[in-house]
Amino acid sequence: MTLRMKTLLAAICAVAVATVYAAQPVLGQMGRDLQVPTDALGWLVSAGQLGYLVGLVLLVPLGDRFDRRRLIALHLGLVGVGMLAVALAPAAGVAFAGLALTGIFAVVVQTTVAYAAAVSEPGERGRNLGFVTSGVVIGILCSRLVAGVLADVWGWRSIYVVLATLSIALAATALRLLPTDVGPPSRRSADLVGGIGRLLTEPVFLSRGMIAFFLFASFGTLWSGMALPLSGTPWQLTESQIGLFGLAGLTGALGATRAGRWADAGKANRVTGAALVALVVSWVLIAQLPWSLALLIVGIVVLDFAVQAVHVSNQHILTAQHPDRVSTTIGGYMVFYSLGSAVGAAATTLVFSTSGWTGSAILGAVFAAAGLVAWALGIPAVRHAQRREPAAVRASR
Repeated sequence: MTLRMKTLLAAICAVAVATVYAAQPVLGQMGRDLQVPTDALGWLVSAGQLGYLVGLVLLVPLGDRFDRRRLIALHLGLVGVGMLAVALAPAAGVAFAGLALTGIFAVVVQTTVAYAAAVSEPGERGRNLGFVTSGVVIGILCSRLVAGVLADVWGWRSIYVVLATLSIALAATALRLLPTDVGPPSRRSADLVGGIGRLLTEPVFLSRGMIAFFLFASFGTLWSGMALPLSGTPWQLTESQIGLFGLAGLTGALGATRAGRWADAGKANRVTGAALVALVVSWVLIAQLPWSLALLIVGIVVLDFAVQAVHVSNQHILTAQHPDRVSTTIGGYMVFYSLGSAVGAAATTLVFSTSGWTGSAILGAVFAAAGLVAWALGIPAVRHAQRREPAAVRASR
């Protein structure tokens, strides 16, 4: 895979995932303009996330039947339509509908990752996945900062105009530059969607899914709860200042692109275990937030490095096990991701209200430790599956 192609795929991931998270830093401004009650503001984010969950089940598996290049272009175009609906929304109902539509088709992220896995040679799959999924991390961590700046200068609607423009431009570019990639035509769409349920009976898939659930619950605990103590005593930081912490996470996450090379060398399972240990340790540093911003920053770097390393390793293992149904496998895996993120985000605010940041830090560490346990319990299944890999795959390492 050429560098130009990998960069395009990473850009698609960054823009698509940003459409789901862009509302977070401007909820107050959106709520005032659209007259959304304070207690319902969270639904401006949840609408997109719920749509995303629907798309994971219904749309991502279609990549195993149809040309993923055309699916990527089509879904990006529809993301652009959803973003324009939000940008032009005269009332809250239209905005909610636009955000839900956007979330459904923002699963183009997973179709893009599946495309990268499918067109990669076995010996370079991990490196390519690491590069492409770095776009996901960039989109998540930078969307808050960029959205805040745009909202300050031109208002919250400008965010969605920019994202709509980028989505449509990338759709045209993908259709023109990406090679065709067609899945087996004999499979019916219903069979592909039902394949997610059948994957749940496989020990390797289930163990990697549970790791992903706890991994992103821990991730969500940090990024959905951190603003609460930082905006309070003694730090009293503004939203823009809090958004800058995303740069620390970006540094750690981009460093973990190395995990793809380790996966190509047959070390994906060991990297997963080591990274989960690092995730637990990161919470010891993050817990110091009330007293030290320096330790918090180090903890963020370690946490995001660990999350990205585990995520790339998980996807490498699963796509190697199911090369003939990459889209279905990744779509099912990401259901665990979405559920974990939602649980972490909801739990951290609840725990913080009763136990402060110490409680949230313990919660994040518990999620991380649970992921480590899930990894340990899944070791026999992964070893057994790897022994059954085709000889060509092992020889390419």
